[in-house]
Amino acid sequence: MASYLAVSMASVFIYMTFLFLLALIRKDNSIVDVGWGIGFILVWVVTFFLEPGVTARQLLAGGLVMIWASRLAAHIYVRNKGRGEDFRYAQWRKNWGKWFVPRSFFQVFMLQGFFLLLIAYPVILIARSPGIGLNGVDTLGLFVWLAGFSFETVGDAQLRRFKKVPENKGRIMNRGLWRLTRHPNYFGESMMWWGIFIIGLSAERGWTGVVGPLVITLLLTKISGIPMLEKKYRGNPEFEEYARKTSAFFPWFPRKAEKS
Repeated sequence: MASYLAVSMASVFIYMTFLFLLALIRKDNSIVDVGWGIGFILVWVVTFFLEPGVTARQLLAGGLVMIWASRLAAHIYVRNKGRGEDFRYAQWRKNWGKWFVPRSFFQVFMLQGFFLLLIAYPVILIARSPGIGLNGVDTLGLFVWLAGFSFETVGDAQLRRFKKVPENKGRIMNRGLWRLTRHPNYFGESMMWWGIFIIGLSAERGWTGVVGPLVITLLLTKISGIPMLEKKYRGNPEFEEYARKTSAFFPWFPRKAEKS
């Protein structure tokens, strides 16, 4: 296992350093958001070729990771094209001043690389385990992944259509899946990694792969996902009412309006 982790760490370090240098040239740290998903494909590819032979479970997990990562990278690229640096990175660029370059390297690129490795750990476990044929547990994991993929892709599509309507500029999306959860895309992304973890349960010490979905769920709900995104909507009456009635993460029926 040590060799798999070492190769993964070295590959991610080189990859994130390349993204960092590219971001310096472009003066846009948002590039890390596009490159994030591609890093998972890199981890799967380099670990896949360390193990002689090919198993159905390796191909299943790798295929799911590639579908998720490619779609996510393309979605973020199209969404950010022509918009300049994301507001979060732009604010850090302003706040960090002369320490912007070293802090960007460690707090943006290397930190994301570290979390990438933790989240991708179930994929590494699957890659190093010869295993046996697919079983019912793999099927369950696939269904969980498909449910998550549906939430993420449908949620993103609904939001994209909503924003294309000029009358909706500055308004809060509260329709479709967004009526059940304020972040269907984040919920879907978390579910997909729980699905990958379930598929990895049949690998040797597969249960230790729980670190992957736990980390991505924690990041999305407590650190860089929901908290950072919703911070810019604080004080917006429409959002405050939406937040009061709608679950932040897990889909559920909207709360009824309180009687006056």
